[in-house]
Amino acid sequence: MLEIRRADERGQTRWGWLDSRHTFSFGEYDDPAHMGFRSLRVLNDDRVQPGQGFGTHGHRDMEILSYVLEGALEHKDNAGGGGVIRPGEIQFMRAGTGVLHSEFNHSKTEPVHFLQIWIIPDAFALPPAYGQKAFDRERAKRSFVLLASRDGREESLRVHSDANVLVALIEDGERRVLTPGPGRHAWVHVARGSVSLNGHELHEGDGAAASGEETLEFLGKGFAEVLVFDLG
Repeated sequence: MLEIRRADERGQTRWGWLDSRHTFSFGEYDDPAHMGFRSLRVLNDDRVQPGQGFGTHGHRDMEILSYVLEGALEHKDNAGGGGVIRPGEIQFMRAGTGVLHSEFNHSKTEPVHFLQIWIIPDAFALPPAYGQKAFDRERAKRSFVLLASRDGREESLRVHSDANVLVALIEDGERRVLTPGPGRHAWVHVARGSVSLNGHELHEGDGAAASGEETLEFLGKGFAEVLVFDLG
């Protein structure tokens, strides 16, 4: 079964320097009908103006991933993590017992567009951790590339949750098939472009919950950048 969540159905926060769209309930956007999907709790689509960002604030007991689509995002935290994330990279922060961090647009002239993703861990009060890696965008044009997983296979970032995060770059007319395992569930997010998923056309910002689907068949409708969350 597929349940589609359209981009214009999402919540929104606008603060002048920030335009954030919330797939699930977040902050002042209180939506009891959309509190997450399985262990995927937050999927925010953020655009931040040049030189602006989120000042130091705290998190705990959450696996947090940042995925940059355009521009550059600068991260600093009090657990020793920090760096600048650009397109083609994925960043991970385990909040665990508690972390203070900040996120800013690294550029003074260009906006940054990124996804912030929160995954609920399998255990709480874990030691904080940080990771950042580039992924193979050329391989993502041919197959699904694993960005994060519980066991860290295929050089992916290791998250403490039964979750696999994958990315695919799909060209117009290209067919790509993903087969979830038995009892698995998937959330599909179209980060950019348009794609058909099992016959349903999805556009930028659209999402889809898939449960009980033997295969997920994607067909490019122009270029598309697609994230898939394969969840237990």
